[in-house]
Amino acid sequence: MKINLKQIFSIVGEKKEFSYEIPAEEFSEIKGYTFDSPVNISGRLHNRAGVVYLDYSVVFRLLLTCDRCLKEFTRDYDLSFDHIVVPYVSNEDNDDYIVADGESIDLNEIALTDMLLSLPTKILCKDDCKGLCVVCGCDLNEKQCDHLN
Repeated sequence: MKINLKQIFSIVGEKKEFSYEIPAEEFSEIKGYTFDSPVNISGRLHNRAGVVYLDYSVVFRLLLTCDRCLKEFTRDYDLSFDHIVVPYVSNEDNDDYIVADGESIDLNEIALTDMLLSLPTKILCKDDCKGLCVVCGCDLNEKQCDHLN
């Protein structure tokens, strides 16, 4: 969703609220993650004292595979993010701000980047997952085999 920020940049106190849904199919090409629900995005842009803030949250469900026991499971996420949006920066190596491209931002792209950076690199079905036996492959969460003794 592209949002034009011209009015928000120019009027102190201006606000723009948003709430929309991105179908899970739009994320089908992301390797390693399967979205099991649409991504719901809601938040607001506001100009406070000449500085434009973006505050929003995303709610979604992923179908995941545990890195230790290889079981599939789903996990719900409810993440919140905030950024400062600027019309331009003088230094191109600045990751502190979101730079509006021609006075607009692509909120889908920003949300996807934020979501992927917030997800853990090691996916576990539960914190104390015991994984699989390296010899026989049995799920050590369900039974104890003779190979560990």
